[in-house]
Amino acid sequence: MSSGLPLLAPDWRAPPGVRALVTTRRGGVSAAPREELNLAAHVGDTAAAVAENRRRLRAAAALPDEPRWLHQVHGAAVADLDAGAREHPVQADAAVTGRAGTVCAVLTADCLPVLLAAGDGSAVAIAHAGWRGLAAGVLEATVAALRTRIAAGVALACWIGPAISARHFEVRADVREPFLAADAENAAAFVPGRAGHWQCDLPWLARRQLQRLGVAHIADSGRCTYAEEAHFYSHRRDVQHRGLAGTGRFATLIWLQP
Repeated sequence: MSSGLPLLAPDWRAPPGVRALVTTRRGGVSAAPREELNLAAHVGDTAAAVAENRRRLRAAAALPDEPRWLHQVHGAAVADLDAGAREHPVQADAAVTGRAGTVCAVLTADCLPVLLAAGDGSAVAIAHAGWRGLAAGVLEATVAALRTRIAAGVALACWIGPAISARHFEVRADVREPFLAADAENAAAFVPGRAGHWQCDLPWLARRQLQRLGVAHIADSGRCTYAEEAHFYSHRRDVQHRGLAGTGRFATLIWLQP
C-alpha cells in the first residue's frame, strides 16, 4: 500500500503467482458525492479525477499493466482478455485470462465482485454479479470460460468480495421469483420482511451457484458495502436511500504475476 491509498488483500486459497486486491473509497481526488477514490468513468465524475485515481491505483499496487476495465451491463457475457483486439472498454460483466500481466477488473458499489483462480495458477477470472447477473448466469458462464483454459480435473478457488448484505438488501417478488424458478432451495436466501418484500442474501446465492458448479474452495469476505460507509461506495445507501446525485465505484482486481 502507498501512503493514503489503502488496498485490501483477499483471504482465500489462491495459488502462488495469483495476485488480487480490492480498493476502498479512500485515497483519491474525486469530489462529493463520489469522494475519494472513484474509479468509474460512467458515474458523473470528471475525467481528470478518474484518470488520477486510476494512476494512483496502478502506482500503489505496482500493477503490471493498466486494468482491462469493462463496460458492465448486468449480463452474463465473459470477455476473453487474451483474444482479439484490445477494444476499450469491452461490454461484459466478467473476464478471463491465462496471460501473465493482464489485469482483470470489475467495478462495484453493492453488487458482488467474484474472483476465481485455477488451482495450478494457470488462469484467473473475475465476475461482476448483482442479482440480475446471478439470475442471468454470469457465474456459470465465468466458470465455464475459465475451465476451457485449464487442464481437466484442476480445482478452482473462489473469493466473494464486499457487497451489500442481506440486512440492507430489501427486494420484491420480481427479484425473488427467478431464483426460485431456477432452484427451489434458493428460498433460503430470502427472509420475509414487510409485506411483499424480502431481505436477499446475494453472497448466499453466489455460494450456492458456485457449489453446484463444483468450485472446490469458496471464501467470502463478509464485508457489507452498505454498512461500511467509511470504506465502500453503496448505490442503494447513497442514491436510492439518501437521494444523493450519485456515488462512486471501487475496484476488485486479479492477475497472474509476470
